Amino acid sequence: MRDVRRRTLLSALGGTAVAGGVLGAPGAAGASSADAAPGGPAARPEKTYHHEIRELLDRMTVEEKLGQLQQLPWTYDTGPGGGDTKEAEDAARAGKLGSVLSIYGAKSTNALQRIAVEESRLGIPLVFGLDVIHGFWTTFPIPLAQAASFDPDVTRADGEVSAKEARSNGVHWTFAPAMDVTHEPRWGRVAEGNGEDPYLTSVLAAAKVRAYQGDADGESSAPYRAKDRVAACAKHFVAYGGAEGGRDYNTVDVSESRLRNLYLPPFKAALEAGAATVMASFNTISGVPAHGNTHTLTDILKKEWDFDGMVVSDWTGVQELIAHGFAEDGAAAARLALNAGVDMEMTSTNLVRHGKKLLRDGRIGERRLDDAVARVLRLKFDLGLFENPYVDEDDAVAGPTAAARRAARTAAARSMVLLKNKGKALPLKRSVGSIAVVGPFADSGDLLGTWSFPGAIEKYPSVKVLDAVERAAPGAKVTYARGVDPEGGDTGGIGKAVAAAKAADVTVVVVGEPSAMSGEAAARGDLSLPGAQEKLVKAIAATGRPFVVVLVNGRPLTIGDWLDSAPAVLEAWHPGIEAGNAIADVLFGEVAPGGKLPVSFPRAVGQIPIHYNHESTGRPYDADNKYTSKYLDLPPDPQFPFGYGLSYTTFEIGAPRLSRERVSADALREGDTLEVSVRVTNTGEREGDEVVQLYVHDVAASLTQPVRRLRGFRRVTLGPGGSRTVRFRLGAADLGFWTNAPHGEFTVEEGTVDLYVGDSSAAKGRTTLTIT
Repeated sequence: MRDVRRRTLLSALGGTAVAGGVLGAPGAAGASSADAAPGGPAARPEKTYHHEIRELLDRMTVEEKLGQLQQLPWTYDTGPGGGDTKEAEDAARAGKLGSVLSIYGAKSTNALQRIAVEESRLGIPLVFGLDVIHGFWTTFPIPLAQAASFDPDVTRADGEVSAKEARSNGVHWTFAPAMDVTHEPRWGRVAEGNGEDPYLTSVLAAAKVRAYQGDADGESSAPYRAKDRVAACAKHFVAYGGAEGGRDYNTVDVSESRLRNLYLPPFKAALEAGAATVMASFNTISGVPAHGNTHTLTDILKKEWDFDGMVVSDWTGVQELIAHGFAEDGAAAARLALNAGVDMEMTSTNLVRHGKKLLRDGRIGERRLDDAVARVLRLKFDLGLFENPYVDEDDAVAGPTAAARRAARTAAARSMVLLKNKGKALPLKRSVGSIAVVGPFADSGDLLGTWSFPGAIEKYPSVKVLDAVERAAPGAKVTYARGVDPEGGDTGGIGKAVAAAKAADVTVVVVGEPSAMSGEAAARGDLSLPGAQEKLVKAIAATGRPFVVVLVNGRPLTIGDWLDSAPAVLEAWHPGIEAGNAIADVLFGEVAPGGKLPVSFPRAVGQIPIHYNHESTGRPYDADNKYTSKYLDLPPDPQFPFGYGLSYTTFEIGAPRLSRERVSADALREGDTLEVSVRVTNTGEREGDEVVQLYVHDVAASLTQPVRRLRGFRRVTLGPGGSRTVRFRLGAADLGFWTNAPHGEFTVEEGTVDLYVGDSSAAKGRTTLTIT
């Protein structure tokens, strides 16, 4: 029956697709990749299903069109027939549902898909979405940790493994990557993004999109129709990382220049990589909620950037226009969201409930309605759902493969950052006689991190550090003591931990945050170690015995005065399924740490916001002048700056060299570039990785510029004595900036630009470029 239904539908839609843009897209009808401005969105496939979509729209009722704009939630692995899924099943059967989120499993998705394809009037397939943030079955390190790798290959590995596992289980679309640049570590969702820098975030966002979707290869079909790929979703659009006070869902007041220079670049990069969809953010943007923001969703995204993909709301984001005080009721919320540029409503049902009357009353237009529906249908055609709506249940990936685990282990180890290593306390020797492993996370499987897939949490917890240490040092006597709970204040167990430390040659202290303490709705006002964990660290330090500290956390922490007493500190983040093994790999030197911090670590919460890419004041910090910008009771710099990280070896980065010292602004605007080169040498006794970083600073501009902006990085591996010349190419995008013009104005100005190259945002190597 289903094969006949599919053939009938495709036959009714007509013949070969013709080139063309999304129907009714404002300012973009009929646009092709050849029409896009340089640096615009990635080329769309030649066949954009214009004809099929037009034919299908002509056959649809208003109710069916509105239904395509509705996404309803599922109850994860529950199949059809459950009491909680009746609404979605009935809507699918009536042809009044476009998508379902949080459903997975080949059998469950096929069963629901059959209702839509075989029982509805037009047989339009559903698209299934899921929050596959950093893994499906195989949990990779959290995105913030991946950013610490400064290695796009780490992000690509996650995306490729996740896409294959998810698609085989009936998931077509992931709500990732998140690319919320933030200067606010109190905000729990810092764990989901790539930190405080727009350039690093842009590079990794593009890599993740290509990994999820596959690279466009010039063929007529979208790459993510393949059975091992999923459609990506660039989120959250936009400026969500600027939430006041780090409180989730909170207000963002932002200038046009900061919007375009700080928050928008990663989204532009994701779209250039081909991101199929975009998700609106929960916050207001200078008083206008993102879900009702015509300036961002239509003027910038759909007109200026020619985005012809689909915009989905966040969970009840349309309904929340009422709570924002932007809409009086559900009908107004539906009207404002659709007209602003939202194409699909997640969870709340205002468009379906009020859309017909709004259309009849002229409050929404038929052209805009058809445009939104066309974008949804295009996604389904690009995914190949009209031809193949079901997945092969025999091919479903049932769990992590050995290869996937190896990739996750490598990714986790490459993401770790060595913060301190006094007296070469690390790496540990495998021949050590005895080891104490203490702390609330030493014997814990709760190292997967926020937004881990529920099925994976239950079936595939993280490898425990205790178990991995025992395997890494098979000849050692390994003892364990929890010491304290992750969050409680009970110190009764510290005595056992101290006794274990006194009896051991070395102690590994594993402390940090539970996974649930970061992510959505997990803002913290205190960024120190929770509960009595600092007391545990201090007690171990007081023994006078050798010890090292491993941090497992989802955000930057304020590391207290225990830092001075700790010989070595390894930032492991929430490393995912292979957590223990990856931590042991670094502790025992199987892997030399080479990660760098993608976000500054404040000394105290009172320093926040503190970030490397700030603007200068008229009275920059001067230790000898009270009347300059500073705190009376804190140093001016963070505990650890952006880009910082140590190694088990040492490196020397030479002076940067320019291919030419002068270039004209006109030449840059026309596409001219120049090269910065630098020699890096391993001056130590073992192989290691260094991340060479390039920063720019426009000395004087019509808008005050950040004191430094990252514009290039390379992670290189060198053996003892090895050298390599690292080259960076700079152009207009690196040396110019966006102004406050609301229509979007990018400028490259004449003047002096300082270029810094080194191993962190505090790089000392400098050269100067003159733009004439």
